[in-house]
Amino acid sequence: MKNASLRIALLGAALSMPLHAIAAVSEAEAQKLGTSLTPMGAEKAANADGSIPQWTGGLPTTAGQRGTNGRLSDPFGSERPVFTITAQNLNQYASNLSAGQQAMFKRYPDYHMNIYPTHRTATYPDAVFKAIAGNARKTSLVGGGNGLQDFQTAIPFPIPQSGIEVLWNHITRYRGGSAQRNHVQAVPTANGTFTPVHFKQQFTYRDQLSDFDPGKESNVLFYYKQLVTAPARLAGDVVLVHETLDQVKEPRMAWIYNAGQRRVRRAPQIAYDGPYPASDGQRVADNLDMFNGAPDRYEWKLLGKRELYVPYNNFELESPAHKYSDILQPGHMNQDLVRYEKHRVWVVEGTLKPGERHIYAKRVLYIDEDTWQAMVAEHYDGRGTLWRVGESSMTPLYDKQIPYLGVEALYDLINGRYLVSGMTNEEKTGVEFGFKASAADYTPTALRNSGVR
Repeated sequence: MKNASLRIALLGAALSMPLHAIAAVSEAEAQKLGTSLTPMGAEKAANADGSIPQWTGGLPTTAGQRGTNGRLSDPFGSERPVFTITAQNLNQYASNLSAGQQAMFKRYPDYHMNIYPTHRTATYPDAVFKAIAGNARKTSLVGGGNGLQDFQTAIPFPIPQSGIEVLWNHITRYRGGSAQRNHVQAVPTANGTFTPVHFKQQFTYRDQLSDFDPGKESNVLFYYKQLVTAPARLAGDVVLVHETLDQVKEPRMAWIYNAGQRRVRRAPQIAYDGPYPASDGQRVADNLDMFNGAPDRYEWKLLGKRELYVPYNNFELESPAHKYSDILQPGHMNQDLVRYEKHRVWVVEGTLKPGERHIYAKRVLYIDEDTWQAMVAEHYDGRGTLWRVGESSMTPLYDKQIPYLGVEALYDLINGRYLVSGMTNEEKTGVEFGFKASAADYTPTALRNSGVR
């Protein structure tokens, strides 16, 4: 009892410290990485009943093959669900479901979740592991938690001590350095009809620029550009974002090129609860990637860890064997195509600060311990009513050792509509990593050139 009281007292003292004083963990703590903890900071051991296995290094690069269509084969294609959760047996599994997931069963009587064996497939290249170990010893928060100091590559806080540190791990998680892809977003109506919006998307981390100069390191974390290629009424519109590392020192910079007006303008609304392009009002700017951007409008509280059923290893959902019309159905995605597994997640609650404005008064994020990707998100309105539920699907690009966010969905429990983005099933090419880009490719001038029809 005395030891427990001491731990509680120490934790309370740590949480009461100003955020600028919270820095790297001790050397003794950092040495847990790669021993009792994985190099990413997750618990290496299995859970108590073995339903979450021990991490043994992730999925090997030889787990399958990349076909002539550029798609990876599914190492788990022969597996079948262990059981299925329905509205009828929901209470039996409620302890491993979030409030938002349970609300989906109540909103849609036909909703179900197929639960498969858990595979801890996530891993990173050795160079990323090395950077994470360095961050554990050096990286600290600045600006009241709204920026990072002495950070490199990915995952600043593999042994987190607070909710804001877990959130930063999600924001900076390893995504392959630089990538570009074609993907589709859709917002089905209540009867399931939809118009696919086609995007060409690319992002480049600053240290992946061909002209990156470490001696003149900027405050930019990564550069992001998104071009709409269809339908015709939207084609040619482009969004450009410079995402900053210290967002107090220098807020996110964003521009929009409107093809109809043929002009570039600054776009401060591409942040927080500004409208997201082509979303029919079903998503705001910081909903993309489950959460993105500056965390400063919320107080972030770490609620601990849970074992949750989350979308994981979803090769089938992303298979070119399925059309977009196979995925998008009235009310929700085709749940027969979604694979769920039990994984440990960090739970972080964000409450809107007094005097700040956002359409979400509270949001709760469930962040995977192995990838630091937010898997489930819950959004509450000003009355405290659960409004929107988000789910993201992790599919490992095992040949490149990249845990990758593919499809993500955002469900509106009030109006019954939903948005899905990241679909690539009918696209001719997959994600391309390691493409060469310079800082000049991410300027407002380049934005105008990209949008020419």
